[in-house]
Amino acid sequence: MRSLPLSFPRDELNMNLTQQIREDMKTAMRAKNSVRLGAIRLLLAAIKQREVDERIELSDVDVIAVINKMIKQRRDSITQFEAAARQELADIEKVEISVLQTYMPQPMTEAEVEIAVNDAIASSGVQSAQEMGKVIALLKPKLAGRADMSKVSALVKARLS
Repeated sequence: MRSLPLSFPRDELNMNLTQQIREDMKTAMRAKNSVRLGAIRLLLAAIKQREVDERIELSDVDVIAVINKMIKQRRDSITQFEAAARQELADIEKVEISVLQTYMPQPMTEAEVEIAVNDAIASSGVQSAQEMGKVIALLKPKLAGRADMSKVSALVKARLS
C-alpha cells in the first residue's frame, strides 16, 4: 500500500484513513458537533456499503474514491437546490463537502500534474493518442483524489496528438 503525503490529516502516521474517520466520528460525538457527525456517518456508511458490496476491505485510495464520489454528488445537489431556490438545503450540502474535503489529500498544482503526465508518457513509451489508456492507467493511482482526471486526460491527449 502506498503511503499518502504528510499533509494528509492524520493524528498518527500508521493509522489508515478509515480508522482516522472513525476516530473523528468519536471526537465529533464527544464535542456534540451534530453537523460534522452526520457527514462522517454518511461517509462511513458509504465506505461500509462498498466494502460489503465488493467483499473487500478498502484501501486508502479506495476510500478517497468514495469521498470523491460523495463530493461530486453533493456538488450536483447544490446546483439543483439552488436552481429550485432551496438555499437552506444547498448550505447543508456545502457544509458536508467541507467536512469530506478534510480527508482528501492536498491537490497537485498544474505544474506537478504536467510533470507526472510527461513522466508517465516517457516511461510507457506510448507514441499515439490511441494508446492513451496505458498512460492514464499509470497516472490514475498516483493522481487519484489529487487532480481532476478529466483535465489530466485532456492533457495526455494533447501531448500525444
